[in-house]
Amino acid sequence: MKIFIKLLFLLAVLSANAQNSISGKVTDKNSNPLSTVEIYAQEIHKGTTSNEDGTYLLNNIPKGKIKITFTYLGYKSVTKIIELTSKNDTLNVQLEESSFEMDEIIISTPFNKLQSDNVMKVERLTAESMKKLGVTTLSEGITNIAGVSQISTGTSIGKPVIRGLSGSRVLVYTQGIRLENQQFGGEHGLGINDAGIESIEVIKGPASLLYGSDALGGVLYLNPEKFASENKDEVNFSQRFFSNTLGSNSSIGLKSSKENWKFLARGTYAFHSDYQIPTSERVTNTRFNEKDFKTGVSYSKNKFTSEIRYNFNRSNLGLPEDGVAEQSTSTTVLDPYQIVDNHILSAHNHFFFGDSKLDLDLGYTLNDRQEFEEGDVAALRMKLKTYSYNAKYHFPKIGNLEILSGVQGLHQTNTNFGEELLIPNATVNDFGVFTTTNYSWNNSVLQAGVRFDNRNISTERHEVAYENEIRVYNAIDNSYNSFTTSLGFKTSFSEFFTTRINLASGFRAPNLAELTSDGLHEGTNRYEKGNNDLTNEKNFQIDISLEYKTEHFEFFANGFYNQLNDYIYISPTGEIEDGNPVFNYLQENAKLYGGEFGFHLHPHPIDWLHLESTFETVIGEQNSGDYLPLIPANTWKNTFRTEFNIHDWLQEGYTSVGLQSTFAQNNVSIFETTTPGYTIVNLGFGGDVILGKTKFTTSISVNNLLDKKYIHHLSRLKADGILNQGRNIVLGVNFNI
Repeated sequence: MKIFIKLLFLLAVLSANAQNSISGKVTDKNSNPLSTVEIYAQEIHKGTTSNEDGTYLLNNIPKGKIKITFTYLGYKSVTKIIELTSKNDTLNVQLEESSFEMDEIIISTPFNKLQSDNVMKVERLTAESMKKLGVTTLSEGITNIAGVSQISTGTSIGKPVIRGLSGSRVLVYTQGIRLENQQFGGEHGLGINDAGIESIEVIKGPASLLYGSDALGGVLYLNPEKFASENKDEVNFSQRFFSNTLGSNSSIGLKSSKENWKFLARGTYAFHSDYQIPTSERVTNTRFNEKDFKTGVSYSKNKFTSEIRYNFNRSNLGLPEDGVAEQSTSTTVLDPYQIVDNHILSAHNHFFFGDSKLDLDLGYTLNDRQEFEEGDVAALRMKLKTYSYNAKYHFPKIGNLEILSGVQGLHQTNTNFGEELLIPNATVNDFGVFTTTNYSWNNSVLQAGVRFDNRNISTERHEVAYENEIRVYNAIDNSYNSFTTSLGFKTSFSEFFTTRINLASGFRAPNLAELTSDGLHEGTNRYEKGNNDLTNEKNFQIDISLEYKTEHFEFFANGFYNQLNDYIYISPTGEIEDGNPVFNYLQENAKLYGGEFGFHLHPHPIDWLHLESTFETVIGEQNSGDYLPLIPANTWKNTFRTEFNIHDWLQEGYTSVGLQSTFAQNNVSIFETTTPGYTIVNLGFGGDVILGKTKFTTSISVNNLLDKKYIHHLSRLKADGILNQGRNIVLGVNFNI
């Protein structure tokens, strides 16, 4: 670490003697200046906005090729690559009007292309649009992306499901590093608050080539909020109230940006009582509260940029066991409950060498999980520490050919401190090496890559006294190797048609729970036994997408087929231990297939009306003919949205009516029950309110307007017949100073 710090300092000193800048003017197609256009260079964390006359200035730009994106509401996003030839270069940009959402740079893929130029179809959702929907948690918010659902325990705990795969098959990235928070546990949520998140990107399908093990099913990539524009100070306050849980989410953020240094900090506090079901009763001990703190600092010079961020999150989570029992609006959790602390420290660095560059990401995460059965002494306590690194070298571009190579790995330890033991002390070491290429010509792009990974898992031998017996956990030392490849092709048949074909293999080494569990799992109410003989899960997926887009109409169709070899699943043995059913881990080949389809209509000349519709389906089957567990039901979502301005006091106003129809899920595994279908209605209203010199953003959402009684198929409370949340009115307000 000392060597690394010295290296950063040396590079900063070496680059201090030069001051490069880029300036220009942003206009529309009629040469009229556009003000407040967002201009951002993602790789150097620098941004600004255009002035009233459309001009802008970016200082301290490294020599070589820099990618700059220009985004403005109602206009097509433009990305320009400029190679600095002097200390003061000029870049003028003309933007074209567009009725649809802005095209954004995709960070989660290898070459950070605009979505329209990207080989992989990546879904993107802004945190702002997610909050307008009145969601309670981040996990709930991402379910608005087609092909994404969640396994939930009440309103507090949610785990993302991408095309039928979940748990450790879905890799989560935040602040540019892997989030390691014991995601293999069924009752473990993300442990991240949505405050301070700028957007969410979802890769649906194998992403092992870029991310290694645990990206077999897909990647959830969380982009943190940006720093303030150069030489600006900002204060932000947001507040949301939730009628159903009598909950509150308060957040305040501070930003300050100078020529070379940038700083931000954000504090958030949220609390919720037990959620109310349509019978007007509350589900006992689904209450929770959360404290979250995020901060970051960025430094940039001509040859080097660095961004360091830290996030602390404490969640106090009630674990519902008694269903609808004690009725209370208290936010103080009852027994049993969890206290989960997440510490996330990351360093995101770029080194520029003219035509090439090196990206270096260093990370440290600490997940401290305590589970309380009775009293104030944790019966189960695990600390998961993870050190991670990710280095990617971008070779000089050869014509239209781009090449990227990298190394990636982690060192992880799991240590027990409680009286009980579910998973033994363990050490995990990962190492991966990969290369990928991107070749573009005319309206087509070809991308290919290969990767090798090694994961070693070792545990200690443990003897644990349990009632009248001694349970022995034998030590293991297993190594798992894998080669993965990917091939993608994107082409535009015309101005309106785009198709993408992606072939990719992935893998996942068995996790600690699957290998070593031997005990009662309170969150799932079952006794789980691991299997030391489990091997790698391997899969191969073909994904085909078609898009048709005109000025006023957009249609998409995504289809996939995913073959999984040695799929690991948990199955009941028929035995009973400690009064709970015994489950063990098995392997069998399986397959998943389905897709997402939808359209967006913005009819002319009715420019204020938007009609959006999506349908998503997935089927999961074992080779034996049995269905896979925890597969989401088919869902059809329709949204009618209007946009308007009311004089000078309400700008960018909107109203929305959403109809979400979830079909019956009859394709269930042998230990699941079927789930009937249902339809819920959601409303939304909001916009920017201007009162004199004061401006604030407000939103009102009404979810489950008709107070529909329903049970989501992926609810962990489903087995007890507990209904999902009833009507919930969410009021939000946001101030920027």
